[in-house]
Amino acid sequence: MDALGNPLRFLLTGRQRHESTQAEALIADFLFDRLLADKSYDFDHFLPLITALGAEAVIPPRANRTEQRAYDKHWYKERHLVECFINKIKHSRRIFSRFDKLARRYLGFLSFVGTLIWLR
Repeated sequence: MDALGNPLRFLLTGRQRHESTQAEALIADFLFDRLLADKSYDFDHFLPLITALGAEAVIPPRANRTEQRAYDKHWYKERHLVECFINKIKHSRRIFSRFDKLARRYLGFLSFVGTLIWLR
């Protein structure tokens, strides 16, 4: 997502896989100052990658971390744009129930709906 909450890239995973497994692929080839994500993206090999790219990680630490690290709570409030986008695409029954059997059809329709939302 960009700063306005518009989608920039979609990657499709299996239903049983968590989206955080695709985190590195999602940020590849993008230049950014800070990355906002939820607690599920707080894993040890992803945070150094963000800092190596010269960006600030605005990711709250998981509760089970022994050392809680600081994050910018003001910037984290902007993550609601991601949740709003997900809510918008879930208005399409075809997306949230995944009627398409083929991944390329599902991803194509998801990209189409994302483009429509982006053009609003």
